[in-house]
Amino acid sequence: MVSQASGDIQPSDAPAFNLLRDVADDTAYGSWRRQKLDGYPATLEQFCVAVKDPAAPSRAEISAVVGLCAKSNMALYQVEQPLDKHAALALANQFGLSALDVPLYTKDPGVTEIENIDGGRQGEYAPYTDRALSWHTDGYYNAPDNYVRGMLLHCARPAKDGGVSSLLDPEIAYLRLRDENPDYIAALSQPDALTIPENVENGVLIRPAQTGPVFSIINGHLHMRFTARKRYIEWKPGATLERARAALTALLDDPNGPVIHHRMSAGQGLICNNVLHTRSAFKDGARASDGVSARASDGVSADSGRLFYRARFKDRVSDTHGDANHA
Repeated sequence: MVSQASGDIQPSDAPAFNLLRDVADDTAYGSWRRQKLDGYPATLEQFCVAVKDPAAPSRAEISAVVGLCAKSNMALYQVEQPLDKHAALALANQFGLSALDVPLYTKDPGVTEIENIDGGRQGEYAPYTDRALSWHTDGYYNAPDNYVRGMLLHCARPAKDGGVSSLLDPEIAYLRLRDENPDYIAALSQPDALTIPENVENGVLIRPAQTGPVFSIINGHLHMRFTARKRYIEWKPGATLERARAALTALLDDPNGPVIHHRMSAGQGLICNNVLHTRSAFKDGARASDGVSARASDGVSADSGRLFYRARFKDRVSDTHGDANHA
């Protein structure tokens, strides 16, 4: 499944075109669209890079991952040796991801352990169950100065069955929606399009309500803030926004659409600029109990249930080893 690093996909300079401000500029959009789709990965294998030594990726491996993220905002990788949380974080650092966002239930060194937990407050949150996750980008409930722009998701142990990841480049989502109706982009870019209500636990405010757009531009790059969940979410009323949401839902659910589906095995992972993603339900051979992990002391034992490491960052994938920042 995983190809060796190559120079087939190279980052290119973005055209002088603001995807939101100039949404009505058909000529500029057409130029951006052609550049975006030219050489875009067409198969799962073309998103994949083998990394021989995750502690010291080669120049070619770094260029391949960064190039994929510049073109498609994501790359899948494969390493042969088990990685603990510290090694997974160090791998992310190799690709310019360093400004950590540390959400709830994340301990030192800033990497979250995603597994099925039965009991405790943590087990009430969907990622820590064996249920399917709805489509989302990470940190959609964060304040604008703390948006999640990059992410590593590493498979330490796959589930016994299920747990398929589905992925979509936000720029492809933008492109499909813009092709269908430019007004959809304008509606989703409203500064009050999407509100996540406050999070209160036992009368204590954990996080205030956050209101913002779905699409925005940060340092010249498109950023997407989205969740398909049905509860604890408030969308701005409006017929155009409602149609835009329906069009996006149809795109995400289209079996013949541009979504990438992949069930990661141990040692595989995702490096990305916070792409749209979801996870199917899964079954484990063992479960955590009362909020205490069922893992063995090695952290990656084969019979202790699905375990992923997730690190979220406030920066994008970039080539810190080269002469220029490609992303």
